[in-house]
Amino acid sequence: MSEHETILSLDRLTVRLPGGADRAHALSNVSLDIASNEILCVVGESGSGKSMMANAIMRLLPNEVTIDGGRMLFEGRDLCAASVAEMRQVRGAGIAMIFQEPMTALNPLRTIGDQIAEMFSIHTELSKAEIGAKVLALLADVRIPDPKLAAKAYPHELSGGQRQRAMIAMALALDPKLLIADEPTTALDVTTQAQILKLIRDLQQRRRTAVMFITHDFGVVAEIADRVVVMQHGLIVEQGTASDVLHHPQHAYTKQLIAAVPPLNAPPPRALASDNILTISDVSKTYRTGGFLGRGARVTPAVKNVSLNLPRGATLGIVGESGSGKSTLARCIVRLIDPDAGSIVLDGSDWAKMPREEVRRETRHIQMVFQDPFASLNPRRKAAELVAQGPIVHGTPRAKAIADAKELFALVGLDPSAGDRFPHEFSGGQRQRIGLARALALKPDVLVADEPVSALDVSVQAQVLKLLAELRARLGLSIVFITHDLRVAAQICDLVAVMKDGAVVEHGLAAEVFGNPQHPYTRALLDSIPGGEFAREHDTAAV
Repeated sequence: MSEHETILSLDRLTVRLPGGADRAHALSNVSLDIASNEILCVVGESGSGKSMMANAIMRLLPNEVTIDGGRMLFEGRDLCAASVAEMRQVRGAGIAMIFQEPMTALNPLRTIGDQIAEMFSIHTELSKAEIGAKVLALLADVRIPDPKLAAKAYPHELSGGQRQRAMIAMALALDPKLLIADEPTTALDVTTQAQILKLIRDLQQRRRTAVMFITHDFGVVAEIADRVVVMQHGLIVEQGTASDVLHHPQHAYTKQLIAAVPPLNAPPPRALASDNILTISDVSKTYRTGGFLGRGARVTPAVKNVSLNLPRGATLGIVGESGSGKSTLARCIVRLIDPDAGSIVLDGSDWAKMPREEVRRETRHIQMVFQDPFASLNPRRKAAELVAQGPIVHGTPRAKAIADAKELFALVGLDPSAGDRFPHEFSGGQRQRIGLARALALKPDVLVADEPVSALDVSVQAQVLKLLAELRARLGLSIVFITHDLRVAAQICDLVAVMKDGAVVEHGLAAEVFGNPQHPYTRALLDSIPGGEFAREHDTAAV
């Protein structure tokens, strides 16, 4: 095989959406090539058609979505015309796919080893012993520690990064010519993300595989792409080498996406209030799971003696990887869970020691915005009712609460008439705005935002961050902002606390922590941000 032999060629591919969709076609006349031994990054926001294109190539489109024209030539064969049986042979052996969320793609009732082994038992004549050896070799190849133990584990027993590695092992089992990776690192911590990107690049070079990498993160593009395709509303608006697209973008939409990438440089510090609205002192929380009558329980110290201050009107960022304790601390602050020790003084009252009944009465002073607004919004209630719910519980007449909710919609940048729609009728960014409006409905003094933008596209993320800064200024809000994205923390936070293994290892003004990190872990987090060189150039250009 030659170095640049074309593996897949899309020729004017058009995919029709069902009636009532926001546009007639998911893809319109899409043409692109991908060669062996190259990584093609497909970039675009939600709704751009990039995931629909991946599903079309795999012939995994929903029943009501149809290929309406064009060709998909894989090694010379038109996949548009392939039978169900022929596609079954292509999937896995010819083209394999890695999904964004391995927990939903893996069977929770079967071990990792069994699920990888199934690829061989369906597609090959290998013996059970040969398959077992192949499974262990694959797990070792994707750098999973102790492959024998991992093979016997169920998906929930592995970390997010290990589950993603197991998915990659499964995808590579049959040595596919083309690997499609659909946002495989979006939900991962920055260090795990860096490891997975390096792993994909190493495997691609070793196996000479063609990789189609779907992402909305230009840092990822800078890290691994050979060529880039930019999509908007089902159309390819720009394509070229990674260097050309990143450094000399031609299309206005590409320029807009690159401009929306948050810079790593924190803005100059603002003047902060001298009094603290929230004082966290020596807070600890330990989880105990399993065991019988307290014996043999697994003990996990999630938060260890954390002490932090939030000045009135400021934003305190808490950053760290999964398992660092940042979300547990957030839940302690709002008393979704009770801390084991320490005090959380909110405007003079010790929130940590307050009886549950009093917490329920006083909860309007501190509200939380969650990472996944869809999971936290009741799908059977209209948006205005969801926002009005809190004030109604606290005694506001229903008609006034609904009217106030519609005013809040305007405040967070939504049309007040949207209050009559259900959560599923909104985009991810719009749902996050509803979550914000619901949290603001009780006029809280402190807003605790737990990864509120991590699932959003870069331009929508920029809009929500701008909105939070405006609301902070207009309403005098004080914000605790939980994130694993250091770029986001640099833009929104006045103060930053870096957590590792339940403890705060560094904290201070955001400009100082990011500009001159003192702790090796903070430096490791900053060094792991994908596309570091591009990030620094982007920051310099933005100054």
